[in-house]
Amino acid sequence: MDSRGTALASFFGTTASLGKGSFYLGCFVDASGQPLRGESTYRLRVPANAPVREFWALTVYDQETAALFRESTRLTVGSLDKDLRKNDDGSVDIYIGPKAPAGQEANWLYTPRGKNWWPWFRFYGPKEALFDKTWKLPDIEKTP
Repeated sequence: MDSRGTALASFFGTTASLGKGSFYLGCFVDASGQPLRGESTYRLRVPANAPVREFWALTVYDQETAALFRESTRLTVGSLDKDLRKNDDGSVDIYIGPKAPAGQEANWLYTPRGKNWWPWFRFYGPKEALFDKTWKLPDIEKTP
């Protein structure tokens, strides 16, 4: 095991006590099983009433370096964002790609063309519905 693996396990280990700390979900592929690519645009629909006591947030990282993208104008989209656009049912659509869809700038994270990326969806103060799976985060979908 190298130092990166040790750091990852140390900093992002599972929650020891329900409702305290944070819990992360991540992936490397979209809903169809294809790698997440910077030149494509994707949507993650966060269902209403995310099971958190504090807040949730999504951040994307360069798969090659595990670093943030230098050209990003914002690093995270989360439930505490004042300009976050919600759907009528309380869900939130987050867009990830090289350019924000028209009117979706507040719900968009940048990814550069030619790069694979991966997300961390963080739950701060996770609730039981996350662990008993009565609330589920859907897969990231590539948009047409």
